[in-house]
Amino acid sequence: MNDLPEENVHDYPRPPALEPVPQRLLVRLGGEVAAETTRGFRVLETHHAPTYYIPRADVRAELRPARGRSLCEWKGQARYFDVICGGVTAPRAAWSYEAPTPAFGAIAGHVAVYAGLMEACFVGDARVLPQPGDFYGGWVTPNLEGTPKGAPGTRHW
Repeated sequence: MNDLPEENVHDYPRPPALEPVPQRLLVRLGGEVAAETTRGFRVLETHHAPTYYIPRADVRAELRPARGRSLCEWKGQARYFDVICGGVTAPRAAWSYEAPTPAFGAIAGHVAVYAGLMEACFVGDARVLPQPGDFYGGWVTPNLEGTPKGAPGTRHW
């Protein structure tokens, strides 16, 4: 059952918006629960599938610092982590903003994961597909309409 409201990725704002997620977020890796929360946030940005952030206290997997950083013009500097759970290591599969910009201060101490590098991710009862491409970390749920960035030819919209 899909209890998520219909949304169109083309209607999301720019600059992005941050909002709490009322549904349970669940991440599985290596046959185990890597993370589970009812205290998550999501970032909504034009042409992107929502990116979900889970409080680090609700992450059961080991997060091992990984190489590299990136800079988001809206959120600040991200650092990356390998996710280790159930005997499986997903390299550079999670990221966080340790000191985000003031507008995104609520996600300090939270992590996001690339759905395509996990065994499964869920928003409520809806199983997630990864945002197309290998750059963005959005979670595509069945309620989303429109074309999210990431597929060939969409990266620089």
